[in-house]
Amino acid sequence: THPTMDRNRKWVPGIGAVLLILLSHMTSALEVPLDLPQPPTITLQSPKDYIFDPRENIVIHCEAKGKPSPSFSWTRNGTHFDVEKDSKVLMKPGSGTLVIDISGEKAEAYEGTYQCTAHNEHGTAVSNSIVIRQSRSPLWSKERNEAITVQVGAFLVLQCRPPAGLPPPVIFWMDNNFQRLPLDKRVSQALNGDLYFSNVLPEDTRSDYICYARFPHTQTIQQKQPISVTVLNMETMNETVAALYNITDFYSGEYSPEGERRPGFMLPLGPTSTKMVLRGDTLELECIAEGLPTPEISWTKDGGELPSSRMSFHNFKKTLKISDVNEADAGDYRCTATNNLGIAHHIIKVTVKAAPFWVSAPRNLILAPNETGILTCRVNGEPKPKISWFVNGVPIENVPEEHGRKVEDDTVILSNVQSGSSAVYQCNASNEFGYLLANAFVNVLAEPPRVLTPPNQVYQVITNSPALLHCSSFGSPIPTITWFKDSQTAIKDGDSYVIHENGTLEISVAQLLNSGKYTCIATNNLGIKENHVFLEVKEPTRILKQPEYKVVQRGMSAMFECKVKHDPSLIPTMTWLKDNGELPDDERFEVDTDSLTIKDVTDVDEGTYTCIMNTTLDQDSASAMLTVVEATPTPAIVYEKPDPPSDLELTDQTERSVQLTWIPGDEHNSPTQKFLIQYEDLLHQPGVWINLTEVAGTSTTAQLNLSPYVYYSFRVLAQNRVGHSDPSQPSRQYRTSPAAPDENPSDVQGVGTEPGNLVITWTPLTGFQSNGPGLEYRVQWRQKDMDDEWSSKNVANVSQFIVSGTPTFVPYEIKVQALNDYGSGPEPEVVTGYSGEDFPVSGPDSVQVMVHNGTLAEVHWEPVLSPSVRGKLQGYKVYYRRERGLHETEMDKDQQDQVLTFSGNRSEGRLPGLQPYSLYSLFITVLNNKGEGPPSTSKTFETPEGVPGPPSFLKVINPGLDSLTLEWGSPVNNNGRLTGYTLKYQPVNNTNELGPAKVMSFLANDTTVTLGNLNSSMLYKFYLSAKTIKGSGPIITEEAFTVMDTSESSLHNNNINTSVSEDSAVISWEYFGHHKNVYVEYIVENSKDDWKKELVNSSHSHMLKGLKPGTSYKVRVVARDPADPTVHSTDEVVVTVPAVPSRQVDIATQGWFIGLMCAIALLILVLLIVCFIKRNKGGKYPVKEKEDAHQDPEIQPMKEDDGTFGEYSDTEDHKPLKGSRTPSNGTVRRDESDDSLVDYGEGGDGQFNEDGSFIGQYSGKKEKDTHEGNESSEAPSPVNAMNSFV
Repeated sequence: THPTMDRNRKWVPGIGAVLLILLSHMTSALEVPLDLPQPPTITLQSPKDYIFDPRENIVIHCEAKGKPSPSFSWTRNGTHFDVEKDSKVLMKPGSGTLVIDISGEKAEAYEGTYQCTAHNEHGTAVSNSIVIRQSRSPLWSKERNEAITVQVGAFLVLQCRPPAGLPPPVIFWMDNNFQRLPLDKRVSQALNGDLYFSNVLPEDTRSDYICYARFPHTQTIQQKQPISVTVLNMETMNETVAALYNITDFYSGEYSPEGERRPGFMLPLGPTSTKMVLRGDTLELECIAEGLPTPEISWTKDGGELPSSRMSFHNFKKTLKISDVNEADAGDYRCTATNNLGIAHHIIKVTVKAAPFWVSAPRNLILAPNETGILTCRVNGEPKPKISWFVNGVPIENVPEEHGRKVEDDTVILSNVQSGSSAVYQCNASNEFGYLLANAFVNVLAEPPRVLTPPNQVYQVITNSPALLHCSSFGSPIPTITWFKDSQTAIKDGDSYVIHENGTLEISVAQLLNSGKYTCIATNNLGIKENHVFLEVKEPTRILKQPEYKVVQRGMSAMFECKVKHDPSLIPTMTWLKDNGELPDDERFEVDTDSLTIKDVTDVDEGTYTCIMNTTLDQDSASAMLTVVEATPTPAIVYEKPDPPSDLELTDQTERSVQLTWIPGDEHNSPTQKFLIQYEDLLHQPGVWINLTEVAGTSTTAQLNLSPYVYYSFRVLAQNRVGHSDPSQPSRQYRTSPAAPDENPSDVQGVGTEPGNLVITWTPLTGFQSNGPGLEYRVQWRQKDMDDEWSSKNVANVSQFIVSGTPTFVPYEIKVQALNDYGSGPEPEVVTGYSGEDFPVSGPDSVQVMVHNGTLAEVHWEPVLSPSVRGKLQGYKVYYRRERGLHETEMDKDQQDQVLTFSGNRSEGRLPGLQPYSLYSLFITVLNNKGEGPPSTSKTFETPEGVPGPPSFLKVINPGLDSLTLEWGSPVNNNGRLTGYTLKYQPVNNTNELGPAKVMSFLANDTTVTLGNLNSSMLYKFYLSAKTIKGSGPIITEEAFTVMDTSESSLHNNNINTSVSEDSAVISWEYFGHHKNVYVEYIVENSKDDWKKELVNSSHSHMLKGLKPGTSYKVRVVARDPADPTVHSTDEVVVTVPAVPSRQVDIATQGWFIGLMCAIALLILVLLIVCFIKRNKGGKYPVKEKEDAHQDPEIQPMKEDDGTFGEYSDTEDHKPLKGSRTPSNGTVRRDESDDSLVDYGEGGDGQFNEDGSFIGQYSGKKEKDTHEGNESSEAPSPVNAMNSFV
């Protein structure tokens, strides 16, 4: 991705400068898609200093990308390294990485300086010079360590002196049992590995002081021969033993005998030493002192403060480390050793040098043909680095000169580049401490825009959180990025939206209304490309009901509720934790949707339970504690706060302490957790109780530390799980004697408010801190670094003192000490303040202006010297104003100065919002806390032409039937020489669809045009923009109608069509006007009712529903326009709805017919029963014998109480008649039955069995339903009626 940049920059020269039009490209995010031609780019390389382990292969990384893919080669020690000739060296395929197999080889043979080259047809990139060295862990030189005898109390140094390894070893001291020797303030290990004793004790006697060196690369450890140390006490040695020792055998012979002594430094030696450190490294300063008692070490920086954020103490404050060193860390560092006999100082003078470091590294350039670009290689260092340029790895002075290429120290200017001139430029900056090498390619391409962000990407954020919508793009020239919301609303930089340089759209606080579709459009002169993304803003997840603290008896259940509200479109996940870990795998723990239940609670269940509700976008959590108590019979234990303690007594009274005792009150079933002791100062703050200390709930006494000059009264409060008790009764009063102050006032500052003064302020001591009557302050001051005597003034109990007659803005050392009638406080700390500031005396010099484009310029100046600021530099103010347009001759007197303030020690700033094609003037002032200094020399500059503003107006006059006259005004801001206007217009139909567009161009002096051959009664939309040589400006739009043609009706009968169906009619017509309200009206023919109407605005046809068959309707189409009282209507058209085919009433659905059929069925049933009885009794049937001989077990006699026949019965066992077909669900459907009563009455195919039951299928004819389900294809008959009934 890459930012949208203005195409041109214009430098306004100072003396001897050249006017350049430059293109600025940012490469921090510039990536060329790999499908486009491009020179090589190094993507991976080994560090400059590579120390390898001889037991492993050497791997030297060199990876690069490019199109076409680059080839690789290497140099070693400045000459070509033929990889193919060495069988031990392998270059990875498609890569420049070397793998050197050193097994069975002398690893030293491959040490040296390597450099990788990546090449393709567009250029050559080179890697850093990589120094390859073998790690080494040499053995300790053989030596015999003499036993050391030392007198108790003396200092001692045990030297380690490890062999020089690569990299250096890690040093530590151990004994024969491989136990590390304990280190403390008295015994410490120096950075060089030596072991230092500030003073020795008898327990230091041992024979196994062993120094170990661990070499990190080879993971080997070497050890020094053990050192034996014997500590002797001279007072207990008898003369015989003493005679055995020669005085020269004593390590401490040159030091004073056993006894206390002042501190002295063992490391470094002397009063001062020096230290050089490189910028960015870690500064390590070390001071080790001897003395008895063991000295304390402290550190200060003369004339400044230690950088607390980057500073740390080590080795019991004997080592000071400052990380990421910068130039401000140079100076004098003072280490101070202190014991009760005196103080010793050592000053380490620190200088800071710097290997080259980047101020602005060269960046890749993507240039279109004929564009101009600049490569800058800005570095800094101490000493100042030397800069060398290379092209494709060859020194630039050795390559053929190119027209348009100019080298100026740290800058290469490439003018009017052409296709085929792509190359890789190298910048090398070096000094005695190192070098920097950077590759930057110049790729000459002509590419239309492409959007690299995937299309239709959906971004989801939570309400009130920021949203970032990306629009990564590429093109040459660099595309301009614009954003639209919902494809129509253009998005501008504002409070709620920020469009970043890389095209990303940021919504700082997303709201629900920000949800929607966003479109980013990338544009350059070769094309346009758009991409759509979607933003969904979700409701946050919130816990509405949190779990509550529970006290549960053993064996009972505990339930924690956790009710949550979340966005319905997000899938939530509820997780429960116990003491920040997973819940136990126990079936007693039941997790529900919004609760956790613990059954049969035990003691191990005590703890903190947390519910966490997670979604894919956010989470919320809440916790509660569970306390398990002993199961008790009812009534439950009542827990209450404790009663107050009683019987307070004061014993063991001293000036600064007293012992307080008390008797606890009743705990009320909840053990006392602690006691809170408060005091009242009856002298300074009567009536105010202040917390003094807390003691455990099992204690009944407390030793209280007191302050002088206080009238104390004490009370005690008890606290258990329920809460605090009421306070006890106060103790008797206890007064402490006055004393000198224990502390000095805090927050001492010195700040001048006017030239010539210094206001010293501080936070006074409270009455409690005063320690006695007569409190006042001794204020001392002197000018810093002048070695003057301290000036002093005693002031009453106030909070400031003003020193007059000081020089302007100079540093002062300040001390404020408290004193009272009983003495002075401790020695105060020295703070640095500054006297008052005055106005700066001069403005900046060498003011130059670089014009980027018509609306943006960059101003540069030479920063002023510190003495001329006469205060703390706050920044610079740039005043600029538009004098006139370049096409104007008179100055614009109404223009006001515009002011921009640039904070800090700046030397450049940008001036946005300029008006193109204008003459500007500017000057700069210096700003300190006092105010502004005099202005610099005034500087003028011109802005180039830009696109004009929109025309001042566009209106339509004299509308006709087929013509419209447009009139417009020239732009308020031409922003250059106006070259003409572009007009585009197109018709708009009634559905707001745009017709074909026509484009016209006009000269700059044209302000009116009449357009003919237009359609009458038609809406037209017009777009007008002005042009300069830079292009067209914003458009202005207008809409207008041509006059409606009333000479003839716009509704034509011959364009109205109708079609009818059973109960509806479709009416269609030809469109006849714009923005009319169109209705279809209809009425029954020859009816006097009102016309019914239905609105049909945007359609050309309409269906009238619910019409009665066989009825004729009169129909017409009517158009009305709110802006026109004229009503347009078609002639009335008669529409006849066809009659439905003759539908006689289906008697099968009539109530009287159903009743009649029921009566007939009942009568037939009675007759059949009678016949059946007569046959069984009278023996008139010839089948009687068969019936007697062959009893059919399935034959069931009719039940006399069964009043149904051939119908479903809910009584008995729900068995249907034999021969019928009953669906499996037990119902008989009317359209599925094969039974018909006509078979009973007319014989047909139906027959009786011998037992009187029916055989065969009933032959009644089934009638099919019509598609309506209630119509028959033939006239109803009794047969049909029977079928319907059954």
